[in-house]
Amino acid sequence: MVVVTSRTPALPYRSTAELTAGLDHLRAAPADAGTVRLVVRRPDLGTREILEVGELTEADGLVGDTWLQRATSRAIADGRHLEAQVNVMSARMVGLLADTAAEQAFAGDQLYLDLDISHAGLPTGSQIAIGDEAVIEVTAKPHNGCKKFLNRFGQDAVDFVNSELGKELRLRGLNARVVTGGVVRSGDKVRRL
Repeated sequence: MVVVTSRTPALPYRSTAELTAGLDHLRAAPADAGTVRLVVRRPDLGTREILEVGELTEADGLVGDTWLQRATSRAIADGRHLEAQVNVMSARMVGLLADTAAEQAFAGDQLYLDLDISHAGLPTGSQIAIGDEAVIEVTAKPHNGCKKFLNRFGQDAVDFVNSELGKELRLRGLNARVVTGGVVRSGDKVRRL
């Protein structure tokens, strides 16, 4: 496990031109089967743990992550908190934003997949098998670039992921819930069910 506590501010933000130049690479993500590139746990605000092995459960999401502490009491009462139990981002997209796993971990997601996560590739309700056991399901809750994402990756990145095309391709990522718990590892195969 690698623990990272802050994003290095000296790293340059990627420009719109640099991000746009990566569109073909983003669109070439595998459609049906891919790979887990990063598993990241958020044990506290501003802290990331890059895991070789993590565990997903139906109750806890990624065990040791603070997703439930981030939910509002109203969302919990309505059951809406489960719609954002696990945040998934394209490994290709985060690779355009930052070069190292430590920097990429600050995007704020738990799973970074080399897989087509676009709306066309994984509509709401789609399920993704991870490794030998775990299954997650894509929820309807949007996952958009926010103030934290802006501070970490810059205005061009926020505009890029929040653009019409960015939302269609889900460049900021997607929200999911755990359907079947299990161990997840960096390097695990993932497949669309």
